[in-house]
Amino acid sequence: MPADLTQLREQLAARVGGGSGTAVHAALASVPRHLFLPGVPPAEAYQDEAIVTRRDAAGMAVSSSSQPAMMAIMLAQLGLSPGHRVLEIGAGTGYNAALISEIAGPSGHVVSVDIDPEIAQEARDHLAAAGYPDVTVLAADGADGDASHAPFDRVIATVGVADLSPAWLSQLTPDGRIVVPLDVRGTQLSVAFERAADGRWASLSIAPCGFMRMRGSQADPARVTQLGSGLWLALPEEREVAAVPSVADPPSATEATGVSPTGPDVSWGLRLWLAVHEARACQLTEETRPGRQPRLPRPLFHSRSVQFSYGIVDDAGGIAILTRDAGGELVAEGHGESGTALAADLAEHVRAWHASGGRGTEGLHVDAYPRPAADLAAPVPDGMVIERPSTRFVVYHA
Repeated sequence: MPADLTQLREQLAARVGGGSGTAVHAALASVPRHLFLPGVPPAEAYQDEAIVTRRDAAGMAVSSSSQPAMMAIMLAQLGLSPGHRVLEIGAGTGYNAALISEIAGPSGHVVSVDIDPEIAQEARDHLAAAGYPDVTVLAADGADGDASHAPFDRVIATVGVADLSPAWLSQLTPDGRIVVPLDVRGTQLSVAFERAADGRWASLSIAPCGFMRMRGSQADPARVTQLGSGLWLALPEEREVAAVPSVADPPSATEATGVSPTGPDVSWGLRLWLAVHEARACQLTEETRPGRQPRLPRPLFHSRSVQFSYGIVDDAGGIAILTRDAGGELVAEGHGESGTALAADLAEHVRAWHASGGRGTEGLHVDAYPRPAADLAAPVPDGMVIERPSTRFVVYHA
């Protein structure tokens, strides 16, 4: 392989691989990502960016090669060792399965399941071209796992999920581990679970994340509505709004918060605060493309390919979103008939979150009780209980 491609892989591994000498770093330095992204220039393939590979009829992305940094985080959470048998839910391009296979080695085995037959076939082709023909790729509903190759030492989902499929848990070995991007009222957290002595599944580690939602029998029920070309509004599953005013227009009201946070906790800790404390919470996400005028002109966060803001939206034709001023202070911008009141409410949430210590994922725990779930011993202070068809989740700081 040309030296420049080797250098690109090594540079990517150095940026996101968790330090030289780790198994994840070695895998990133070995697996040729560009072979899983035919048609994408290698210089782009080795950027630390998610790359969309398939869209639905409405233009919404339904498959991608995930951001390498997020892959590295989840693989570290998974705790892979040579010889492990691994079930992956969501094949994508096949690149993540190749990374897993590289770590599990020839004595391990990787099974990747995708609901889309075309995506599954493309993943097979990519894996064969890259030198990983022993990875098994199945076209099936990932909620069912793969009983024919069970038991597995590890299960990982690379799509956003709202529940833990009973099949995944039953197909794990007694000391197995599962890592999933779990939906928590509209925000996603990558949670690594292991069995606890009392029958629940307890989180070992938690990291903020963002993934496309699972399809099939266990599809993530969160509501995602297209507001314009490339602009999407995400709401928790229990919510629906009839109309949303344009956020591209000048705001009808602005409310300074007096809070100028830095670091990742504003992106994930504040979103989690809104998920717990605000029933009207929402997220606006826009894919950025060259030559297209953005509809979200003042995003709270942005990367090369996507930008987004958090906020609250109501049924009275109003929305408020968070932005930053030139000095870095968070500002709530209101739009629509009830925009002024919503901006005031959103700013107050920011102040309350800041007064609480600006908590994020540090100290956060998630307990999962498969049904029939045991009764909770006591209320969870400053936390929440999420009821899903197969699981009761308890989310709290400790």
